[in-house]
Amino acid sequence: MWVFAHPVLLALLPLPLIIRWFIPPSRQPRPAVRVPFLPRLVASQVQPIARSTSTGRSTQAVTWTVWTLLVIALARPQVLQPPIERTVPTRDLLLLVDLSGSMQHEDFTDASGQTVDRLAAVKEVLGEFLLHRQGDRVGLVVFGNSPFLQVPFSTDLELSRRLLEETAVGMAGPRTALGDAIGLGIELFKRSDAPAKTMIALTDGNDNASAVPPREAARVARDRQITIHTIAMGDPTTVGEEKIDEEELKSVAKATGGEMFLALDRGELAKVYQQLDEIETREEKTIRHQPRRDVYHVPVAAALLLSFAACAWSLLVGRVKRVAADSQTRLRVNPRTFELEVTET
Repeated sequence: MWVFAHPVLLALLPLPLIIRWFIPPSRQPRPAVRVPFLPRLVASQVQPIARSTSTGRSTQAVTWTVWTLLVIALARPQVLQPPIERTVPTRDLLLLVDLSGSMQHEDFTDASGQTVDRLAAVKEVLGEFLLHRQGDRVGLVVFGNSPFLQVPFSTDLELSRRLLEETAVGMAGPRTALGDAIGLGIELFKRSDAPAKTMIALTDGNDNASAVPPREAARVARDRQITIHTIAMGDPTTVGEEKIDEEELKSVAKATGGEMFLALDRGELAKVYQQLDEIETREEKTIRHQPRRDVYHVPVAAALLLSFAACAWSLLVGRVKRVAADSQTRLRVNPRTFELEVTET
């Protein structure tokens, strides 16, 4: 489909006619040559070369065509290319995964029913959850004694899943620093311009290594309009430092408008992520762009070719007429009498 970038310039098409109507042609007197022997020329049947009316009309047609092509080129014709659509992320989702020593307890099962440790179950279920986050930018923070950024915010969900698979229990330390992990997430969200910001924190133990308590970090997250969902996994009857502090996880989620979930096995963990998928619904924003390709060179080239062809044809016709006239009649001046002599061939 052809469009014009400056269609208003097409109004210049009748400009030559307007100039012709309102500005009369300039008429200047020209010197005349008196020919005393004109009656002899007429008597000798020498006819002047008459200007063909068809030639004049052809010249006008060529002139108007060239002018039209140039005006079209000036209006910048363009060809519309196939549209390009791109989905713009509307949410930044940050996953906080606990890698403390308690995550190596083998009290979960995988999809085939085999007993695996907690981290393996998290990788399997969380990996499936990531595949449904099309339209979101996903980041990954792992924490133990300290939090570490594993994957920055990215729409490459396959990369996030691959780097999640490379995590291991204890690589961030044996203890649990959930509050510091939330604090790191808040810092990461400072550079985010997404309209929706969400954290999902997964832990199986009590916070025992944070410099900032999780509840204090949650209040800061609330002020930054960040929603935090918490997932407690494992046996809630565990005692000691590995005991899950459900009350604290509920307080963190409630302070930011999120929810707290308890996953005692792989089935419940999968249900948790299904519920999160329903809670964290998103409106995908699609940007549609239709590129344009300039083709103004086509009418310019056509105008040039037509002008060259018209000039060549005019020269050729004029040459043929002169040869034809010379072959029929020749005029010669007698050097003795200075009279014009007409010779027919």
